[in-house]
Amino acid sequence: MAYKKEEHFDPHITDALMAHYRSSLELLGEDADREGLLDTPKRVAKAMQFLTQGYNMDARQILEAAKFHESYSEMVIVKDIELYSLCEHHMLPFFGKAHVAYIPNGVITGLSKIARVVDTFARRLQVQERLTHQILDAIQETLQPMGVAVVIEAQHLCMMMRGVQKQNSVTTTSAFSGQFEAQETRSEFLRLISSKLN
Repeated sequence: MAYKKEEHFDPHITDALMAHYRSSLELLGEDADREGLLDTPKRVAKAMQFLTQGYNMDARQILEAAKFHESYSEMVIVKDIELYSLCEHHMLPFFGKAHVAYIPNGVITGLSKIARVVDTFARRLQVQERLTHQILDAIQETLQPMGVAVVIEAQHLCMMMRGVQKQNSVTTTSAFSGQFEAQETRSEFLRLISSKLN
């Protein structure tokens, strides 16, 4: 499922969001009619629809569209998947990388679909902990592999720009199912995502 382009956004939703963003500018003490802000409500309305379009995407459908029967039963890892999301508490961005692995049980999926699953849940108002489990659950339920592992490393602007203002902090979350709950398998996964292959 491809990302929606701006011209495919619902014009009624765009208009309603524009009105709210115009009011927000005025409440902040700005002149919404000055040259630099004339198109800002429209731009922000479209940007927010783009950044939250995961609500209109179905991760399980994405995986179902590229399921293939294959006897491969070793670990499949897609690491360093860039992700961009919005913290649901302050609606400020958090961004980083997801590392996802699964052990097939007779079924594999297209590698790009794993990245799309990450985007499906990241393009919503989120908390990193929930995002981690949503990715794992979608893959586990749809592909029914022998195990799934997800690790996300992200920086949160709600911690960097406001509040404690810690510029270099990184939050790491993880979730494991099936064979990845075994220490040996989990350790192998963690070693592989931290290594730089030549």
